Amino acid sequence: MRADADADDVDRSGTPTGPGDADDDAGTGDGEAGTGTAAGEDAGTAVDRALTAFRAGEPVCVHDFADREGETDLMYPASAVDEAAVAHMRNDAGGLICVAVTDPVADAFGLPFLADALDHPAVDDDPAYDDRSSFSLPVNHRETFTGITDADRALTITEVANAANAAAADPDAYSPEEFAASFRAPGHVHVLRGARSGLNDRVGHTELGLALAEAVDSAPAAVVCEMLDDETGDALAPEDAAAYAARHDIPYVEGAALVEALR
Repeated sequence: MRADADADDVDRSGTPTGPGDADDDAGTGDGEAGTGTAAGEDAGTAVDRALTAFRAGEPVCVHDFADREGETDLMYPASAVDEAAVAHMRNDAGGLICVAVTDPVADAFGLPFLADALDHPAVDDDPAYDDRSSFSLPVNHRETFTGITDADRALTITEVANAANAAAADPDAYSPEEFAASFRAPGHVHVLRGARSGLNDRVGHTELGLALAEAVDSAPAAVVCEMLDDETGDALAPEDAAAYAARHDIPYVEGAALVEALR
């Protein structure tokens, strides 16, 4: 949990810690994934809450599909990420903090899929949950030091969002050289490439986050971080992720509900 979490809070596994509250086929989206919402909330309300939060620069918890990764990611619009948001993700989610950009933006940046850029016998981009992963290059902004601190990663993420806005506004005017002038690789923030046709091609967290960003007219960049269980080390179960979201007043929404509303 975060260092500033309440004493009566619970950890990500759902265990009380105090005396209070007890990435390209991506699956079909047809797998069972719970109710799609927090308890007592219909899918449409959950989507509306998620959009309201993203529009305000606040986080959302998104579960993809039981027949895909079966994971819940804590997501932010990339342009809104600050040091506190990075700390929130690494403490309360615990997975890899990545920034997703749309396919046209990745093209303008000159960023390949990582597996295509590597020439090594270990390259094997055939995950069990999808046709391929979304990973591109891991980068640091050139004004960072090591690149791993909360401040460094927040700077890298927000500058990727700024660059994504510039590239989306005029793709022909933005070049890989311009991207390289601001960012270096390897780094500590993994860039993810969204599928070319978004949710029509793939329904991973990458595309779900980018669809949320597009729906609220945010920069074409979203930050995703997998939520892990403190006790087991596995992906946090959807019911525990929904309970966490409810305790912290964070919208929880199923991927199926977002696909239905935003595709």
